[in-house]
Amino acid sequence: MSQEERTRYSAEELQEFEQLILEKIKVAKDELSQLKESLSRKNDTGTDNTASTSKLLEDGADTSEKENLSQLAARQQKFLTNLENALIRIKNGTYGVCVDTGKLIPKERLRAVPHTMHSIEAKLAKNQ
Repeated sequence: MSQEERTRYSAEELQEFEQLILEKIKVAKDELSQLKESLSRKNDTGTDNTASTSKLLEDGADTSEKENLSQLAARQQKFLTNLENALIRIKNGTYGVCVDTGKLIPKERLRAVPHTMHSIEAKLAKNQ
């Protein structure tokens, strides 16, 4: 049976994707933890509150860096949520099926973007 005719991945194929996603979740959680740790260090102003021009410049740089870290942490949290949602789709049997076309998303795409719910054709069509 060709991939065009199939509407679902086999249990063995889903298990392969589940392992891939679990590994990505572990890495993503570690990275999120590091980002949060960096943010908490940036929020700790320390005890040296000397007022000077260089202190003001440092505060501006710190604020910018905090904003960047916050954005990275939010993006990482969203990625984690998407990966966890992919695990749910594996459990309920809808993983790997394009929500737009109803066709199987190619394995190569799922390996590259395991949390995707769209075939590349559907994604490209949306972006036009």
